[in-house]
Amino acid sequence: MSLAAGIAPGARRKARIEIIPLIDVIFFLLATFVLFTLSLNQTKGLKVALPDATTAESRNPADAVTLTIAADGTLAWDKEIITPDQFLIRLQAYRDITREPRVLINGDRDALYNQVRYVIDEVRKAGIAKVLVETHPAAK
Repeated sequence: MSLAAGIAPGARRKARIEIIPLIDVIFFLLATFVLFTLSLNQTKGLKVALPDATTAESRNPADAVTLTIAADGTLAWDKEIITPDQFLIRLQAYRDITREPRVLINGDRDALYNQVRYVIDEVRKAGIAKVLVETHPAAK
């Protein structure tokens, strides 16, 4: 018997699982997951003051085109400011190349109703039935 090691010659040592490194890895994975999920809620539209809605649902379709209507009447296609003529051309092209086209309207709360109506009307004229309006959930 070897007294220095405290183990008899030929005896097998039992495997040990160290918990501290395991906890570190789990916390790292948890932090990574939280940071990743926070980045999923970003919109592709311009920054505008969204209106509040009490019946708002949390959806963020990744494959949808975001149309932004600013308070001053500016129209943007996925953060790129466009003219109404460019809007109609892009809308037709998007419908032609996409199997299930979706449009997310990201309108400023101070945008004129007529501007929003125009965008929704043109989207429906293009044959796109899936139109979503982005809002903030109202405080209860």
